Amino acid sequence: MKKLIIAALLVVGMTSFAQQGNKTDKRQGRAEMEKFTPEQRNELMLKKMTLELDLSSKQQAQMKSVIAEKSAKREAMMEARKENKEKMTSDQRFAMKSKMMDEQIAMKAKMKSILSAEQFEKWDAMKAKHHKKRGMHQRKGMHNETKKEEMKK
Repeated sequence: MKKLIIAALLVVGMTSFAQQGNKTDKRQGRAEMEKFTPEQRNELMLKKMTLELDLSSKQQAQMKSVIAEKSAKREAMMEARKENKEKMTSDQRFAMKSKMMDEQIAMKAKMKSILSAEQFEKWDAMKAKHHKKRGMHQRKGMHNETKKEEMKK
């Protein structure tokens, strides 16, 4: 009887460790990207866009500055969010979302001026695909968070 209980505990323990390993595998790609310096991330993004959109050397030079600018803004915004741990008011959220939308409009205009019509269509499709994928991950995360909150109650 003791052997049976010990065997059952071992099986339960091993399966719980195996499940924890799967969670880290899903986040491994993001963890690897975070290990890179901002310059390295920018270079990788430029190379990916060059492959996907078949950019010329002139377009690559223009995109390099656009990517660096966008990356710097993102880093600054993340630092500001880390410093301000207080919950934002609705007016602050509105201002932030409005600013983000203005930046997206400006980015789209820059991309239109740099890329050809065909490249712009590809870029827009890539962006839409990325946002769709990201939205799915966020919804899953939000769903899991609400489950956790319900379990606490």
